[in-house]
Amino acid sequence: MYKMYGTIIGDIAGSTYEFKNIKYSLDRKDLINKRSEFTDDTVMALAVAKGIYNVIKDDKDRKSLDIIGNKDRQDDLYLSIQKEMQDFGRMYPNAGYGGTFIQWIDSENPKPYNSWGNGSAMRVAYCGWIANSLEEAELLAEISAKITHDHFEGIKGAKVVAGCIFLLRNGANKEDIKDYVSKYYYLDFTLDEIRPIYKFDVSCQGSVPHAITAFLEGEDFCSVISKAISIGGDSDTIAAIAGSIAEAFYEIPDFLYNRSIDKLDEFLLDVLYDINQLLD
Repeated sequence: MYKMYGTIIGDIAGSTYEFKNIKYSLDRKDLINKRSEFTDDTVMALAVAKGIYNVIKDDKDRKSLDIIGNKDRQDDLYLSIQKEMQDFGRMYPNAGYGGTFIQWIDSENPKPYNSWGNGSAMRVAYCGWIANSLEEAELLAEISAKITHDHFEGIKGAKVVAGCIFLLRNGANKEDIKDYVSKYYYLDFTLDEIRPIYKFDVSCQGSVPHAITAFLEGEDFCSVISKAISIGGDSDTIAAIAGSIAEAFYEIPDFLYNRSIDKLDEFLLDVLYDINQLLD
């Protein structure tokens, strides 16, 4: 089973409810239905992954990404990710991007625009999977974020999500994750407490801690996705972030994996194949 499906399943499952919020948990069999579809979360998560893949695919020694203190390598990754994000965005123009991001996609000279939005966090999963240390995961996440989201909140959101994925795939438990995330975000709330009052919020600070709390409260992969959707708000992105983290801890059920495959086209499936060749 390929990695990155946590992000994709969360995105697809949440897509139905982004503009038709619910405030209750879904049955696992209803997480992906006929109306579910991938959105910009999937497209950009795979674009970032492809950008990283292009730079490191021929490396013989993968014990290090050679990015710590290596400005040239960092610049190569920045430009490669930037190019793929624009190319993917133009290939999928109706995936549901924000207005400023649409302008960025079409720009001949793309520049970051000080965004603190949750887009940096929803596209960052591959940084946590490919990195060989927490420092690498956080730095790679920062590089991917700064292409558009160079506000400190946008960078922080991406770094924390990538850090969670790296730590979990290397044996961390939920207490470890709560300790790590609590250095950056307030987590002393429950989803039941905030559900009645939580509203649509596209900021990292208004999405990332909530997605992480869904992971911390979940009992398995399906319940994490269901809990993430159940608070309302930017449902596809919150579920994509929660799913990207949950994938590093829980097994994804075969039926969700298969349903999500059916929602992707041949190009995206080929990208998934490529980027997974570099992962154990």
